[in-house]
Amino acid sequence: MMVTEKKGNVQKGSARGLSVRGAVVTGTVVSAKAPKTVTVERIITKYVPKYERYKKIKVKVKAHNPEGISAREGDVVRVGETRKISKTKSFVVLEIVKKAVA
Repeated sequence: MMVTEKKGNVQKGSARGLSVRGAVVTGTVVSAKAPKTVTVERIITKYVPKYERYKKIKVKVKAHNPEGISAREGDVVRVGETRKISKTKSFVVLEIVKKAVA
């Protein structure tokens, strides 16, 4: 399955209409048990003015894992926002940034 990105340099055409629009983020795959689906976790730092410190927030999103990419647990991946694929999936894996060791 080919996935194209529509930000910056516009590339047209994609399989099954999975064109990327909106957020493009990087995160770590924490689960790849479901077929064609991965759970990607990313860590966001947010400033808390009351305590003058930063706190870490973990955000998990479910993403479509195309057969051509096949990301596994531990991989660092880039995911892009796309149309709603299922009840909980609205992201698709664009590329594997770093493979997991082992």
